[in-house]
Amino acid sequence: MKILLGLSIAATLLATAFTSDDASYRSKILDWRKAQEADLKKPEGWLSVSGLFWLSAGENPVGASDDSKVKLPASVGVAHAGSFVLEDDQVTLEPHPAAGFTEGGKPFKSHVLRADSERVAIEHVSLQLIRRGIRVGVRMYDPDSKAHKDFRGMKWMPVDEKYRIEAKFVPYTDRKVLQITNVLGDVTPVGSPGYVTFALDGQECRLEAQPEGGGLFFNFSDATSGKTTYPVGRFLDAPAPVDGVVTLDFNQATNPPCAWTAYATCPLPPAGNHLTVAIKAGELAHHAHP
Repeated sequence: MKILLGLSIAATLLATAFTSDDASYRSKILDWRKAQEADLKKPEGWLSVSGLFWLSAGENPVGASDDSKVKLPASVGVAHAGSFVLEDDQVTLEPHPAAGFTEGGKPFKSHVLRADSERVAIEHVSLQLIRRGIRVGVRMYDPDSKAHKDFRGMKWMPVDEKYRIEAKFVPYTDRKVLQITNVLGDVTPVGSPGYVTFALDGQECRLEAQPEGGGLFFNFSDATSGKTTYPVGRFLDAPAPVDGVVTLDFNQATNPPCAWTAYATCPLPPAGNHLTVAIKAGELAHHAHP
């Protein structure tokens, strides 16, 4: 009787421990998802991206007027604010004196822009230089964008610890270069440190890894793509391998920025990262962007 009682108590404690661990894990994922949504809604988040203007050599007028090459929203009360000048692969913003442009909160008379770094602001709108292949463009951020106003929250599949997977990491002994194509058709070579393999629902899966900070990045599609998840695919960040193992938590798989704005230049999954198994975890598809 004492043995049975002891076993019953042990089973109860074990069940409680598992339940507690499951609840703690779920809570962490939900907190992470809230942080993702908060980032999306920031003034510099993807919901604010409301324009992308490719520059031509020479002067590219900027302002709220219809003849502007870089057209600001009507809510910016400056019809002619100056010009982005593209010359010898360098872009300089030459503002009109009364336009009110600032960089880092300080006004300027002329400013050479660095791609994918600082932004210049005019009223509530900010502008950033980007380079994609041979293209040079200006991306516009407007916190009053339609996407921001229409946003009703991110959509996720239920947290399922089944999709927190310990995958085997196989490093490349010889450097391998992935040819990454973006939605514009530009191809960028990216060195890959290796790939991961794992089993899911009786299928052997393999994903090519890309470096991301101190960890890894996976751009993939699966059997849910175009059905319940974003058609092109999803993104997943993962920590660096530890003893040849990488933790892939597909509960944290997210849509690419292209899911939120037509003015993103998202990379597509590399060849080999199109899984036939269904990854029923992570972010769901959303309404079409404006």
